[in-house]
Amino acid sequence: QVQLVESGGGLAQAGGSLRLSCAASGRTFFRYAMGWFRQAPGKEREFVASISQGGGNSRYVDSVKGRFTISRDNAKNTVYLQMNSLKPEDTAVYYCAATQTITIAQKEFDYWGQGTQVTVSS
Repeated sequence: QVQLVESGGGLAQAGGSLRLSCAASGRTFFRYAMGWFRQAPGKEREFVASISQGGGNSRYVDSVKGRFTISRDNAKNTVYLQMNSLKPEDTAVYYCAATQTITIAQKEFDYWGQGTQVTVSS
């Protein structure tokens, strides 16, 4: 089992940057592909990005391509989401999640963090 704790959320201005971190417990972090999802007020949770176990493969939703970068440090049991050129529509609660194989399908993720709030002002 994996426990996930997100951090790094907060308030940013449009055009600014934030870096989210997700720390995982246990010794098996390297076995999991990881993902980031977000849920804006009144909307369903949506896929943002995912990364393979070794970090060599990643996927993004079109709306964040070129602005967000997912990465991981298996020595630190941590996955990151670097968010640049932020827009007000990026405002949401951001969740990290773990799965067996890299995917964009929310239902395939087995473990979830509690989420961290990101608010982007215009």
